Amino acid sequence: MKTLHLVSLGCAKNLVDSEMMLGLLDAGGYSVVANPADADLLLVNTCGFLQSAVEEAVDEILALAEYTRNDPAKKLVVTGCMVQRYGKELQAELPEVDLFVGLDDEARINELIENLGADQVIALNDPSRFLFTHVSPRKLSTPSFRSYLKITEGCDNRCTYCMIPSIRGDLRSRSVDDLVKEAKHLAGSGVQELTLIAQDLTAYGDDLCTGDNLVSLLKSLLAETDIPWLRLLYLYPVSTSDELLQLMADDPRIVPYLDIPFQHVSDAVLQRMNRRYGRRDLENLIGRIRSYVPECAIRTTMLVGFPGETEHDIAELLDCMSRWQLDHIGVFPYENEAGSMAAGLSNQVATEEKQTRYQQVMKLQAEISRKKLHQYVGKLEPVLVEGISRETDLLLEGRTRFQAPDIDGCVYLNEGTASPGDIVQVHITEAHIYDLVGGISD
Repeated sequence: MKTLHLVSLGCAKNLVDSEMMLGLLDAGGYSVVANPADADLLLVNTCGFLQSAVEEAVDEILALAEYTRNDPAKKLVVTGCMVQRYGKELQAELPEVDLFVGLDDEARINELIENLGADQVIALNDPSRFLFTHVSPRKLSTPSFRSYLKITEGCDNRCTYCMIPSIRGDLRSRSVDDLVKEAKHLAGSGVQELTLIAQDLTAYGDDLCTGDNLVSLLKSLLAETDIPWLRLLYLYPVSTSDELLQLMADDPRIVPYLDIPFQHVSDAVLQRMNRRYGRRDLENLIGRIRSYVPECAIRTTMLVGFPGETEHDIAELLDCMSRWQLDHIGVFPYENEAGSMAAGLSNQVATEEKQTRYQQVMKLQAEISRKKLHQYVGKLEPVLVEGISRETDLLLEGRTRFQAPDIDGCVYLNEGTASPGDIVQVHITEAHIYDLVGGISD
């Protein structure tokens, strides 16, 4: 039996690509091992979105290359967005790698490995045009009771800081029929929570001639599967429709949680980012969400230190955060990306100032999060049990509908018994900055 060790970096969308390659390699006779020393094949699926992600990938590759030095029979293969973005430049920089594979050729991973000779190979089309389908083999790396459903590839938005369109290509939507078939398969395998992901969920169907959109897709998934929890990650603010919010209000299987990256609130900063909205649009959106789905948890991301951002812009951001009281905010100091339009903008913000602003925003959101979580104390909430706690084997750990996997906090369960994948009623007794504590109700 051939063995493989996989390192998957970056976002959930990248993880789905990794799972496709795992499925292909499994069909090709490979079994997964946890220890790189035991693997014939060392595979790294990289992120290339940010320079920090590229540096992380390079560190991981060099660490795995030590195993190939000790055993030249092992093969080191690197795939993903970093390969797509930097192409043949990597050959000179990383001679330790036996094979580089771009996004379009990941579906040929077995063929490329089998034909690998003594010379370093790179397989690359620029930009990507591949589109995953339900017939592509896929082996889940998430717990068996939750999975991601990638509904599109690429992106037609042209935010000045983002390299995704040049890496992943233009928007390409899968058909409703194809997505329903994959979802039914996942439901049959025991998936309790299905998270829809895309660079922009609200753009789903814009490139199709069928008239389908995110709402029609969700209606089909609700009708054709019995998956209890459907979660939505990454919606564009001004494309989040009343029709979608009404559907969420009407069907509790779509969990009351929306991840909508705002990136900023200042009209001037948003204009330089080439985001198609302003602060008033965000005010309106938050009002609409809370009107249709009052309990909905709103998650967003904010970039601080974007070129031209002023103290006034940060003050406006902090004021909006105080007034809006959003449930989850991911905060990131802006980084220039080579090749992006934003990298050439004037009035770049100093690194030290970015960190100061980052700390200001994080401190305020910690206070907001603590206050928001206290609203659950004394309530009975459905919780999806993940298993034994990562903190201690004396507790179970799970998530409410208001907490997405891997990015939000969790619920520590200090009473009762349950199995991973169970959805149980939990009486919430404590709230901390990001996590809750409670006991399973009889």
